[in-house]
Amino acid sequence: MRIDRILNNNAVVVVDGEKEKIVMGNGIAFQKRKNDIIPKHKIEKVFILRDQSSEKFQQLLATLPEKHIELAEKVIDYAEGYLEQPLNDHIHIALTDHLSFALERLEQGFTIQNKLKNEIKLLYKKEFEIGLWAKEEIQKELGIEIPNDEVAHIALHIHTAKMGSKSMSETMQKAEVLNDFISKLEEKLTIKIDESSIDYQRLITHLRFALARLEEDRSFEPIDQDMFKLIKDKYKTAYNYAEEICDYIKQEYGIEFPPSQIAYITLHFQRLL
Repeated sequence: MRIDRILNNNAVVVVDGEKEKIVMGNGIAFQKRKNDIIPKHKIEKVFILRDQSSEKFQQLLATLPEKHIELAEKVIDYAEGYLEQPLNDHIHIALTDHLSFALERLEQGFTIQNKLKNEIKLLYKKEFEIGLWAKEEIQKELGIEIPNDEVAHIALHIHTAKMGSKSMSETMQKAEVLNDFISKLEEKLTIKIDESSIDYQRLITHLRFALARLEEDRSFEPIDQDMFKLIKDKYKTAYNYAEEICDYIKQEYGIEFPPSQIAYITLHFQRLL
C-alpha cells in the first residue's frame, strides 16, 4: 500500500485498487511522504467508509488532537473485546467526535450533564461499565476526570454501535420513558426514590423488559382475573398511580401497557409505598 494523503502521525489515506482506505497504526506516517510504502507490520486498522463517512472521518483525523483520537480508539477496542462483538464502523466517527468535544468542554471549565444518567446505567449496564473504564483511562492519560454524566453518553454511543441496535434517538427515547415514569411516580409519592434500593432496581428491570416486549410487538401472558381484582382492590392507591402514569406514557409516547402489566407495576409501586 502506498500513501495518498497523510492525515496525522498515526493515520493515512491509501488507494488500494479502486478503493480509498483509511489506514491507522502507531507512528504509521512518521517521516513518511506521499507515495511512500506502508510497512505491513505497522498497520493496525483499515477502514473502508462509504459515502460521506470517509470524508468526515478524514476531517476528524486531520483536525482533532491525536491523543483524543487514540483514546477513542482505545475505548472502541476495549468495548469490542468486553462485549465480544464488533461495533458498527460509524462508532469511529461518532465516538471520536463526541469524546473530543466533551474533553475540550471539560478543559474549558464547562460542566456536562445527562438527565438520563441513572436510566442509562440500569438499561445498558455493560456499556456503562465500558464508560467507567474509559473514565479511568482518560484520567490516566490526560489527567481529566470526566463525570458519570459523560460516562452515560459514552455508554449510549457504544450501545447504538452494536450490530442490530436501535438508532441513537430510539435508544434515548427508552431512557426518556423510564426517566419520565420515575419522575411522575416521585410526584405522586412526594418523595425522592432511593435509586440504590432493591425495590427501585426491580421496578426499572421490570419496566425495561416490558418496554422491550412492547417494542418487539410481543404479547404478554394474561393475568388471572381474580388476581387482577385482588391487586386492584387491595392496593388501590398504588393501582391508581400505576394506571395514571401508564395513561400519561400512552398519551406522551404512544406506548400502551396492557392491564396485566399495570397490575404488576402496581405491586412494584406498593413496595415503594
